[in-house]
Amino acid sequence: MSDRLIERIESHDYRKLFLQDLHWSAPVHREPVSLSNEGQTVKAVNVSSYKGVSVWVCDQRPGSALEAQLDQLIAKKSVDRLTIFYDADEQVWRWPVRRTAGGSTTTRLSSHRYTAGQPNPNFVHRLNSIRIDWSQPLDATGLIARVREAFDVEAQNETRQASKLMARMYASLEACGTPEHEISVSLARILFLMFGDDTDMWEAGLFQHFMVAHTRPDASDLSARLNELFTWLDTADKDRGTVPDHLRGFKYVNGGIFNERICLPELEAEFRDAVIEACQRDWASVSPAIFGSMFQSVRDAKTRRNLGEHYTSEENILKTLNPLFLDELRADFEVAKTKANEKLALTRLRNRLGEIRFLDPACGCGNFIIIAYRELRELELRIMERLQEITGDDQMLLANVGLKVNLDSFYGIEIDEWPAKIAETAMFLMDRQSDLKLVERLGWAPDRLPIRRQATIIVGNALRLDWGDIFPASDNTIIAGNPPFIGTKERSSSQTNDLQAAWGSRYDGYMDYVTGWFTKAASHLGRVKGRWAFVCTNSVTMGQAVPSVFSALHDGGWRIKFAYRTFPWTSEASGKAAVHCIIVGFTKERTIKQRLFGYSPDKRTHELIPISHGVNAYLADGPDVLVRKRMKPLGHGLPEVTAGSKAVDWGHLTLNEDEFAELSQDPIVRPYIRLYLGGDELINNEHRWCLWLVDADLEATQTNANVAERLATVRKLRLESPKVATRKAAVTPHLFEQRRQPLGAYLGIPQTFSDSRRYATVARLPETVIASIKLFTAKDPDGYLFGVISSSMFLTWQRTVGARMKSDPSFTNTIVWNTLPLPPVSQDLRGRIAAAGKSVLAARDLAPAKSLAEHYKADSMDPALLAAHDSLDALVDKAFGAASPCQSEQERQTILFQRYQELTADLLTYQTAKGAGARKRVGRGLSVDGHQRSD
Repeated sequence: MSDRLIERIESHDYRKLFLQDLHWSAPVHREPVSLSNEGQTVKAVNVSSYKGVSVWVCDQRPGSALEAQLDQLIAKKSVDRLTIFYDADEQVWRWPVRRTAGGSTTTRLSSHRYTAGQPNPNFVHRLNSIRIDWSQPLDATGLIARVREAFDVEAQNETRQASKLMARMYASLEACGTPEHEISVSLARILFLMFGDDTDMWEAGLFQHFMVAHTRPDASDLSARLNELFTWLDTADKDRGTVPDHLRGFKYVNGGIFNERICLPELEAEFRDAVIEACQRDWASVSPAIFGSMFQSVRDAKTRRNLGEHYTSEENILKTLNPLFLDELRADFEVAKTKANEKLALTRLRNRLGEIRFLDPACGCGNFIIIAYRELRELELRIMERLQEITGDDQMLLANVGLKVNLDSFYGIEIDEWPAKIAETAMFLMDRQSDLKLVERLGWAPDRLPIRRQATIIVGNALRLDWGDIFPASDNTIIAGNPPFIGTKERSSSQTNDLQAAWGSRYDGYMDYVTGWFTKAASHLGRVKGRWAFVCTNSVTMGQAVPSVFSALHDGGWRIKFAYRTFPWTSEASGKAAVHCIIVGFTKERTIKQRLFGYSPDKRTHELIPISHGVNAYLADGPDVLVRKRMKPLGHGLPEVTAGSKAVDWGHLTLNEDEFAELSQDPIVRPYIRLYLGGDELINNEHRWCLWLVDADLEATQTNANVAERLATVRKLRLESPKVATRKAAVTPHLFEQRRQPLGAYLGIPQTFSDSRRYATVARLPETVIASIKLFTAKDPDGYLFGVISSSMFLTWQRTVGARMKSDPSFTNTIVWNTLPLPPVSQDLRGRIAAAGKSVLAARDLAPAKSLAEHYKADSMDPALLAAHDSLDALVDKAFGAASPCQSEQERQTILFQRYQELTADLLTYQTAKGAGARKRVGRGLSVDGHQRSD
């Protein structure tokens, strides 16, 4: 059957192909469709149909412009159609691909090429997939789905196949001993050539023909031929002289992609075969936005094992670009169409598009600038289409073909030269894709070769460069991207220096590296309005650094324009864990309504959250306050919380199961072995022990050789420490360096909570259990503290203002506990909260063998425990001033920020009223926000 299909294709007997081999029905359109343009006439005839899908054949290859115009005429007869254009050497099968974006639907003709005499199993597979089985005939929907699967290939699927082929080429080059730099340059150039074949940069399939007809099957001359072609593409027409037959038709490219002279080693037939197979893909349907991730994947031997999964999610990028500026431009387009002088309104909007300057200051391989350029070109095209419709003058736009949106309005900064080169190249390819839409929808496009305009991609350190040297900022400047996320513990000393240079005197050591781009963007825009937005780690809106970052932005006049709350931003690399991110955009305009998007894990999407107050620095609907760390609790009637004890023992004062079993046999040592818990042990019911030798008889305990050896080792290691405090502690090697063990029973609070749990996993502990540095402690004689901290209100505050360890909330006393804005509570309500807390403990006691982790597993909490927490929540909500029990985290956030604003304002009012005496006390001890002062 495959041989017969090939025979039909090569003999151009499409009628028999569809009627006899694929079992379609007879044609339904008797009259041909024809088009004349500048003396050239093209005609298509209907050769077969089935259930409303028609096959049309044109015995010419008139080029993309006429093919698109002829298809538009065919569309009036057949909405769903497959059109075949052919000549003696090649045929192209075209199917209208429909895409919906930005509220509109666009149509692009896909291009599936077959070259005579060249094996193409993929094409035969496409045909077999649309054969009709009359024992189980398809309905119209089924057939369209089959044809769409065969000929309407989504960019994501094309990308997966393209990645496999690029990886195959990479591996072939690598096996031939090609240096990595030459591999990267060569693959970028071959990608450009394959893209050119499918986008009318030159005669369709020219590079594919070059590979098939002008290189030997054994690839013995392939490296020489490719080296010659690369040089030819970098040679201007005036310098070319006589054109060799095998190079005829290749245009001068310019633009830098071919100007580096490289010398490929002798190549193998495997590489030639891989290139030829890759040429058979429809590269016009692959978004240039994925080229960077494609190249990154094929360069990495590990990721090559998981081919086809390395693509950039345009959806995530558009989450940044749409609310930042694209949504408003599209809305302005709809408004312009309603104006009395529609032509003037549309012309003004189109001119505005040309005034936009877009910068991605951490551009990598260019994904953000590529998609921003694509969307602006699409909007300009829609404006041009509408102008053509209302003027009725097809020549109006042809007389003024200068596009307003051009490559030279787009800028990027990238620290690595290789992705910068890919970004520059991919921008040109996106430009060409946008031109193809012009051809299909307006019938013309500018000639782009040789390259005269291109994006400006600067190689350098964005936090050290003066962005003003790249282009001056204006009200029409847009800055957006996805800078690197590096926390305080992970960044290098040079990166810390970068951050200090960017922030200057306002540098805060707790800032994430990504905030360097925040201050650079704000500084670059200066007094102009502009807009900017970044994808960033959620740490930017949590913890101690928030006041430092956002007070600087507020001082510059910036306010949040929109924000996406924490969501998993998946990596382009297959198998890599997701990073928990936010997106936040800024503007100086006060009239723009703020937008806040909340993430739904169940739906895996964001939904717009109604807001009444405004979006503050914590991405919550509430007063625009900044929560600064405090040394004493702000909340009324709350005890101080202290971190546990820190051993500094290199494991010699702590014991595992086996060590505990051995040492507990000694009756002298046994009284000094204590249960030793951190947050993990408390939550998971795990046991660890320590030697707690406070008030011990050291002479007696050291008669145990094991204990004596442990203490000697601690003494030695502490003496060798670079820290002064640790060296001093060598005098008492039997004691923890930092001892903060409560006297009496206490509440144990883990340093880190799981984000999947609905409540904080805290517990009451006896004084005999030693709390490690990973467990905070507090006195709680009546159980009131347990009730407050076990509530949803507390955990909402923790999740909102506290820092995180990866994605899990991280408790601190200074930022989380000491700032909890609990107003004065009556004794009656206090007692009811303590009693409700005891009910929670009683519900836990119904299953005493369960660990806290098991009690609070998100999807399987015991109904009795849930009911106890619900009752507790209602009381704590009331304590914070809620008129009725809160129904959502958002509602609690609003109340918490209102209380915080009130309590901090009351504190300032009190201290102002106290006059000089208050100021004197502040000078001696605490500042107005509860900080210890050094002056």
